[in-house]
Amino acid sequence: MALSYKQTLHYLIEQLPMFQRVGVAAYRNDLTNIIRLCDILQNPHQGLKCIHVAGTNGKGSVTHIIASILQEQGYKVGVFVSPHYKDYRERIKINGKYISKKFVAGFVEDNAHKFKSINASFFEITTVMAFQYFKEKKVDFAVIETGMGGRLDSTNIITPMLSVITNISYDHQQFLGDTLSKIAVEKAGIIKKKVPVVIGETQKETKPVFLAKAKACQSKIYFADKEIVQKDFVTDLKGIYQQKNVTTALMAIEVLKNSGVRIKDKAIDKGLKHVVKNTSFMGRWMIKSRKPLVIFDSAHNEGGIKELKAEIANTNYKTLHFVFGTVADKDISKVLSLLPKEAHYYFCKANIPRGLAADELKKQAMKFGLSGDSLSSVKAALKAAKAKASRPDLVLVAGSVFVVAEVL
Repeated sequence: MALSYKQTLHYLIEQLPMFQRVGVAAYRNDLTNIIRLCDILQNPHQGLKCIHVAGTNGKGSVTHIIASILQEQGYKVGVFVSPHYKDYRERIKINGKYISKKFVAGFVEDNAHKFKSINASFFEITTVMAFQYFKEKKVDFAVIETGMGGRLDSTNIITPMLSVITNISYDHQQFLGDTLSKIAVEKAGIIKKKVPVVIGETQKETKPVFLAKAKACQSKIYFADKEIVQKDFVTDLKGIYQQKNVTTALMAIEVLKNSGVRIKDKAIDKGLKHVVKNTSFMGRWMIKSRKPLVIFDSAHNEGGIKELKAEIANTNYKTLHFVFGTVADKDISKVLSLLPKEAHYYFCKANIPRGLAADELKKQAMKFGLSGDSLSSVKAALKAAKAKASRPDLVLVAGSVFVVAEVL
């Protein structure tokens, strides 16, 4: 009996461990399973021309910017990202169009017995599904974003034509390490022998790690912020922090050009201007309405919150109403210490097992001088914030992809 798309999603999301929902229970600390799974499916990743993107913040933006530029040149471009906001199919796209429901259901139905034989995880299945889809659709390039880390991420089975690491900040320390250099070692795991690598930001603690790994792999290494002239690039991506991501993506495009990929300046300019339209990008500094100004942003870790604060400082408003939620399985003290104290907060819990209870979040936040109300849901929190806000105010929703997802 054929599975419906809805039944397929239930199988994927409910029956299999999914890190974004349940956390540590879904984490795999080696590549054995993804290697076995790809082997069973005749290694669909082999032969794909991949650009592999890792980093703590900005990797989704960089992935989509690179894809948009390649699309404007006329290439057929696959994009694999995670997590998704509203639709599972956001994870796998070609030229901005989501993978079909028919392909998802058919792929799972045809291979469910193989998944079961090796106890494949949600992310492993989704990763190999992307490879298979891109292979069957004969994409010219596949831009592949890591799920978490790099060295042990399921996507790291590929040998790309280019590796990109956006930056290093604190996130998922229980898996990746408690110092920036340790985290950098995990991210540097995507650097492959004689494959060039672009580093988005030069950081004192991480630069030696990347240089050592590139040398060991005989890989050319480029630090984007040292190579690309800094300026205000014209892009449809909102947020001043996107300029860093544009710089990283442009360095990646330059390296691709040097390797023989045909990319004209016109395609670069148009690609930057139409990232959202070309790739269906979402989640960062999304302006949903004005008077009051309502903005959604999925910033959720130390680096992301720092960038968010800079953007808030660059925005005109009278009072800040901050809808905030986070997860329960990581130390959020640094994030809480960075949040603006003058805001009125609406603490909430995303509807996932990992979500931190609103009352507990409020209790922790009070220790850092943050005050506000705890609400029963994300939607209730946003409704309360909008009801209290006056026309010149700013209503901001942030703290977790899952918080933003519930009100998109």
